[in-house]
Amino acid sequence: MRALIHREGPQGLHAGKYLNVVKDLLAYVDANQDRYLAELMDLLRIPSVSADPKYKADVQRCAEAVKQRLVEAGVDRAEICPTAGHPIVYGEKIVDPAKPTVLVYGHYDVQPPDPLDLWTSPPFEPVIKDGVIYARGSADDKGQFYMHVKAVEAMLRNGGLPCNVKFMIEGEEEVGSDNLGIFVKANKERLKADVVLISDTAMIANDVPSINTGLRGLSYLEVEVTGPNRDLHSGVYGGAVANPINALCEMIASLHDADRRITIPGFYEAVRDLSAAERKALAEAPFDEEAYKKDLAIDAVRGEKGYTTEERSSIRPTLDVNGIWGGYIGEGAKTVLPSKAFAKISMRLVPDQKSEAITRLFQEHFVRIAPPGVKVAVRPHHGGEAAVTPIDSVAYRAASKAMEEAFGKTPIPTRGGGSIPIVALFEAELGLKTVLFGFGLDSDNIHSPDEHYGVFNYMMGIRTIPRFFHHYAALMNGRA
Repeated sequence: MRALIHREGPQGLHAGKYLNVVKDLLAYVDANQDRYLAELMDLLRIPSVSADPKYKADVQRCAEAVKQRLVEAGVDRAEICPTAGHPIVYGEKIVDPAKPTVLVYGHYDVQPPDPLDLWTSPPFEPVIKDGVIYARGSADDKGQFYMHVKAVEAMLRNGGLPCNVKFMIEGEEEVGSDNLGIFVKANKERLKADVVLISDTAMIANDVPSINTGLRGLSYLEVEVTGPNRDLHSGVYGGAVANPINALCEMIASLHDADRRITIPGFYEAVRDLSAAERKALAEAPFDEEAYKKDLAIDAVRGEKGYTTEERSSIRPTLDVNGIWGGYIGEGAKTVLPSKAFAKISMRLVPDQKSEAITRLFQEHFVRIAPPGVKVAVRPHHGGEAAVTPIDSVAYRAASKAMEEAFGKTPIPTRGGGSIPIVALFEAELGLKTVLFGFGLDSDNIHSPDEHYGVFNYMMGIRTIPRFFHHYAALMNGRA
């Protein structure tokens, strides 16, 4: 990695001095790699599943572990902040109030591990195979936020922090961050900063660095379709009364037309089409559709007519069923006509679409299309707004310089298909722009069995983040 230190450092910090600082940092990181990995493995062993109440004690235990790691890294202040749900861990190191401040956001909660039988190793017993860490939360987001903790430790042990740093690591990102907004509004003074830095996104590839400049919003709901007042014998009643599963499937199928456009009235009203120039710029990111299909073991891609695969998964809104159930799903056969059927549905939204408005449109439409003989209930879970981050900001330029030095290539700006609703929240409440400084890969199986995160990616993040701090400090001080 040291061979990649070939460019001058921030102007105003003598090039030789900068190179020596980075050289010492990298040497320290290399010497402590085994410890860094062991500490991450300890965090991954804690099943901090925020969605399931049975893991509540584990979520609390993980918060306490994160606080302890911040203290060990050298922050001056670290505390666990209770909320109406799971706690937020806050920490800070203020080296000089006159220096710029970076607010690092991450989350220590993880997705449920189900289905367990599809994991090749237990989800909360992390293992490293072929240079990859397998465990729930390895990429999303324990491995990524913990890079910042270790990077700060490395800077404090080797030349000091060029910026102040604040950490806000929450425990409810995977369930909508409902209490984070309350915390942010109540702690605006404490959270004052110059930029937010988040590592919870992906790069194009390990040899093609990129920085995410946009995220989609989200509306997540659960629907319930009820027919008869009890489960019925399908031979006695089949064909005579509405089957809720059949009705639910018909309703879901009607939500897309033949061109895979969403049929909810008003859904596209706020959607702004990108210009030809914008679409051309996005298409410059390398993408191999055949490799994409091979990786997923599919023989064809499918999506909205008139858009590429990359566009469908980043700049266009979507509607997908995330889970569906009802009736008998055990071993063997049971000839039952169920009383109820359920589905969980998510919609990814693009800039200018508002999650509350889209949720309301869905609710009204889904109730309206229910066939005779069934009743429908729609329960919103959580949502958030889309966000686009500037590529001409000081912080983006610092991130780009940092990645260029570390990887030997200028990173490509990309738009992501996922959602981090708090990015819009930070801008609205704190007036702060965000840099999405992720080191994961789309192939990391986040939210799926066998989630994993490369040792290369984890360590590269720790090696790159200090460069961001140095470049950001220099640029903010007008020396570059």
